[in-house]
Amino acid sequence: MNIGQDQYVDVSDRFADFDADFFAGGRSLQELSVLVAERIGDGAVTLAPHARVGSPIARPHQILCIGLNFADHARETHQEVPTEPIVFSKSPNTMVGPNDDLRIPVNSSKMDWEVELGVVIGRRARYLASAEEARAHIAGFVIVNDVSERAFQLERGGQWLKGKSAETFNPTGPWLVTPDEIESVHELSMWLEVNGRRRQTGSTATMIFDPYFLVYYLSQFMVLEPGDLINTGTPPGVGMGFDPPVWLKAGDILDLGIDGLGVQHQRVVGPQVQH
Repeated sequence: MNIGQDQYVDVSDRFADFDADFFAGGRSLQELSVLVAERIGDGAVTLAPHARVGSPIARPHQILCIGLNFADHARETHQEVPTEPIVFSKSPNTMVGPNDDLRIPVNSSKMDWEVELGVVIGRRARYLASAEEARAHIAGFVIVNDVSERAFQLERGGQWLKGKSAETFNPTGPWLVTPDEIESVHELSMWLEVNGRRRQTGSTATMIFDPYFLVYYLSQFMVLEPGDLINTGTPPGVGMGFDPPVWLKAGDILDLGIDGLGVQHQRVVGPQVQH
């Protein structure tokens, strides 16, 4: 659409939110695309370099995650390369904007980062016949940071959900990019830096299970609803993979991006106890 990351087009007069009803509306994405193109043509573009950017989708019905979906990431964490997708979930209220602060949980000691490609469901999917059929059920792609607390995840009874569901643990966006705007989702470079130091460098080309297969696969076990988000796994370079491990601390700055999907920028802040 030839619009920068610090620019936006206001469509709030026509669309309330990008939620399940929006995606289930059939022509909503096409209508939005036409409207935005018209308003860009009319010069109705606002520059807002200091405005907060929220997630490009409303809180989904569910956030599903795929573990160890890069063979080199599995090896760095000393785990076997999976022969079937490893599936877990994280609480939908972990979703925040791409530049919001990351809050360290109370009693956390091993907070980690994970740049990932997110898949947003556009149509209800159940028992899809093939990965090819899954393409028509995808609304678009986003960047996500699948933030993790490894002690909670791996040392507190084996439940990954506990290490994935703290507040602010799923920054999403800045953009929802529709499939027609991506030449090949199989060849997107991914990167993440902590305090200006490159930690993750990877590509969707080295995924074990590609996004279309994952939508097909998940539909065999559960109903995927419009607006649902799938985090598809991270390349090597996470904090737990270093010797010794590197964990996030208050004051750290994260920058991460995926080709064609924009960039995220986050600051790590200390825990907050509600009384």
